[in-house]
Amino acid sequence: MNSYKVIPNKIIQEKGPISKAFLDKGINSFHEACEYILHLPYGRTSDKSDWTLVLIENRGTCGTKHALISALAAELKIDVHLMLGIYHMKESNTPGVGKILNDSEYAFLPEAHCYLKYSGERIDITGLPGPNAESINEFFLEERIVPAQIGKYKQDFHQNYIKQWAESSKFKEIWSLREACVTSLGT
Repeated sequence: MNSYKVIPNKIIQEKGPISKAFLDKGINSFHEACEYILHLPYGRTSDKSDWTLVLIENRGTCGTKHALISALAAELKIDVHLMLGIYHMKESNTPGVGKILNDSEYAFLPEAHCYLKYSGERIDITGLPGPNAESINEFFLEERIVPAQIGKYKQDFHQNYIKQWAESSKFKEIWSLREACVTSLGT
């Protein structure tokens, strides 16, 4: 993945509620907004489909953080796309999940991940997985979405992929294991 710095930096002018929210926090440019979001802790907000809560609860996941920045880019007329992809989540590219996966029969799990795309370049400002992790470069399924799709749509997309990937009798076990992996990232 690339740095957000491949995206043009624009001064934030109040063009809507998202740009106003960043200005109210004293954040004056698109790159400052990306840097701010990148350094917020990883963690689910109280409503995973409401990306505006990232600025209120001072945390976010790949979905909420990228949806927020995508919405800001739209207000600033920057051609950035919110993406949803499936990758193989494992310790080497998502440090912290190994302690969960090592106690299971799975070396990896298919994980849904949101990120940004600008001019064909993938950008990730989740703030995970860490400096020694492999970059997530291989996605088995990828599509452009809008911020409103980071809740139910993203979950359904992900669950349908897992149902096709695994035996249907193992879906609940795999989803529970996946939830434990995600929870371990926020601690």
